[in-house]
Amino acid sequence: MLAHARALLTSTPEGVTDYIDADMRDPGAVLARAAQTLDFGQPAGLMIMGVMGHIPDDEEAQSIVRRLLAGLPSGSFLALYDSLDISEALNEAQQGYDDTGAVPYKLRRADQIGRFFDGLEFVTPGLVRCPQWRPEAAQAGGAPDVPTLAGVARKP
Repeated sequence: MLAHARALLTSTPEGVTDYIDADMRDPGAVLARAAQTLDFGQPAGLMIMGVMGHIPDDEEAQSIVRRLLAGLPSGSFLALYDSLDISEALNEAQQGYDDTGAVPYKLRRADQIGRFFDGLEFVTPGLVRCPQWRPEAAQAGGAPDVPTLAGVARKP
């Protein structure tokens, strides 16, 4: 994946693009690498897309997000989505997938996903199912309702 990212992510005179090969369980290293490209004197966007389930311990997952956000200035944004624990059938399906030897993934309740945004100010529409971010696409049949919650919030 890293070689593919490096091939696709090229910079231009208008801006720089970079890809960080780091372990999210080490937020200090992630922020240090990001500081090589980003100006942390300016607000930034932190996107955590569908990966927090790979951190099964709730406290560790919360700590990772808090430490990453702590390195960003006021006015920065967190965009995050993650998969929901909404039914026994879904949990069984996830367990079946985990049992294949894939990297295990923990489904979380809505309140647990919401805690990733503690202390932040949600932008409209808040923490909602993913298709609600583009309801016109969902109504047109272009966005399946998958069991995920997504939110974007601003760091005060």
